[in-house]
Amino acid sequence: MDTLRRAYANGIFPWFSDGQPTLWWSPEPRMVLQTSNFQLHHSLRKTLRRFVCDAACEVRFDSVFEQVIQACSSVQRRGHPGTWIVPAMVDAYTDLYAVGLAHSVEIWVHGELVGGLYCVALGKAVFGESMFSHQTDASKIALAALVAFCRAHAIDLIDCQQNTSHLASLGAAAIPRSAFIRHVHAAIQRPAPEWQFNPLYWSHIVSNVTKYP
Repeated sequence: MDTLRRAYANGIFPWFSDGQPTLWWSPEPRMVLQTSNFQLHHSLRKTLRRFVCDAACEVRFDSVFEQVIQACSSVQRRGHPGTWIVPAMVDAYTDLYAVGLAHSVEIWVHGELVGGLYCVALGKAVFGESMFSHQTDASKIALAALVAFCRAHAIDLIDCQQNTSHLASLGAAAIPRSAFIRHVHAAIQRPAPEWQFNPLYWSHIVSNVTKYP
């Protein structure tokens, strides 16, 4: 666990499949999502408004972390057979969760978990890991919730690790690795926020919503 924590603190993350040795990565350039650049496209905005205003829908943090990471490990990605979230990594991230350094963002509808993501957080450095959806746009809603939380707590960057067209469509972009590592070294020194989601945070993403506590 300490090796994993120190790796993230230096801009390094593990990514490998069953049968491979542990492989460590620090891409150049690095794909990140500046939270101010999050792209809420028209169709997602409509979906999110419906979600936010529906009493049967809610965001939870950290209520079923192990269920979320297991769901992420089952996602089949095009061009990448199998999963990098092998049992040893599930155990390692679950250990990080146990000490408050990993978190799940969960989307619940009628009491059922329908999507989510998990991330690593050191101070105010946030590293996105993996997402899953059992319902259309559920993972995008989870990302929107994470962005809303980050904006509410003055967290201006989420690490996305890999450069994909999907992430780019949501506003992510590549920056030099040196700039990313400088950001991480500064952000980990800032006090960590309390990882709880308040529906009021949606106002940082969608205006004129009515679902408040």
